[in-house]
Amino acid sequence: MSIGSESDQFNQHLYDVIVIGMGAAGIGVSVALKSAGITNTIGVERYEVGASFARWPAEMRMITPSFPTNSIGMLDLNSVAIGVSPAFGLKVEHPTGKQYATHLKKVVTFFELPVREQVEVLNINKVDDIFHVLTDGETLLAKHVIWAAGEFQYPNLSAFSGSEHCRHIATIPSYRELDGDAFIIIGGYESGVDAAFHLARRGKQVKVFDESFPWKLNSSDPSISLSTYSFERMRTRSFIEHVELFPHTPVEKVVKVDEMYEVYTHDKQVFRSVEKPILAVGFTGSHKLVEHLFEKRDDGFPLLNEKDESTLCPGLFLCGPTVRHDQLIFCFLYKYRQRFAVVAKALATSLGLPAEQLETYRNWGMYLDDLSCCGEECVC
Repeated sequence: MSIGSESDQFNQHLYDVIVIGMGAAGIGVSVALKSAGITNTIGVERYEVGASFARWPAEMRMITPSFPTNSIGMLDLNSVAIGVSPAFGLKVEHPTGKQYATHLKKVVTFFELPVREQVEVLNINKVDDIFHVLTDGETLLAKHVIWAAGEFQYPNLSAFSGSEHCRHIATIPSYRELDGDAFIIIGGYESGVDAAFHLARRGKQVKVFDESFPWKLNSSDPSISLSTYSFERMRTRSFIEHVELFPHTPVEKVVKVDEMYEVYTHDKQVFRSVEKPILAVGFTGSHKLVEHLFEKRDDGFPLLNEKDESTLCPGLFLCGPTVRHDQLIFCFLYKYRQRFAVVAKALATSLGLPAEQLETYRNWGMYLDDLSCCGEECVC
């Protein structure tokens, strides 16, 4: 894959940092970079700022509540930067995806972040300590790269045999647009419960299958157990009357027979549906696109050092919901935002900048650099 001639590269601008992905993680870490005094940066997004949130089903909302709590020394759980609050700007406790995307665009404008939209990254190479980021229009050069491309735009479409006969929640613009009276949902965590809730409100009969028992897990970590927001919605009358739950019932395959879909479970049951089964089995994640630049943990996620940097390719950092350290899962915004300042401090140090301003992040609970304070039951 060609990345241009040596003379072309010599005349190109060399960025200190390129941030790939302009969702919550990319924007949040870009603000942290600016706070650290790092200004020779660029953020690239293959669609538009906040694209993943804008593509949520219309009815889907943030499960974490937003409150404008800055006045008492706390940060809105859905904020990506100090001094901004989606609750204050949107006047909504649980924003929809489109509302949150609007908030992120305002954050970019407020902090005057350098962003290029409609830029798709095709490949990343490192040559003589310089990263060559090949896009669909040009090759960008940088001393460091932050991968923050997220998960939602990369759904898991091969969870079992016959997955291609199903429809992933990431491809559904609105549950109101789904015709039919009865649906099968495969996957019972947050997005599966969300889909079931909205379909049940419209009087649809719903069956939800999950390989474990997420509705009964007792854990203080919402990365493992359902959120209280989901439990509350499961207690509504429409959910109780229209949704049937099948715990410990993995789906082995889906077969299309004429105009009918047959769902086979591990215990040899067969369930039939006129409508395409709905996949709520999570996402493969964008990190799969750059997995050759990271060593792997036993669970398949990228192996990172204490600065969220690749152990295989120094100078490449990871931000967002795929960050893992030992048993700690940083899959929610209010979790992974705690690592923005850690990454920004590492880059400032590499560039010879002091970055004292980042200590402000610690005061707001956005600078978690001591992972020993959190056990498996992390509630921070």
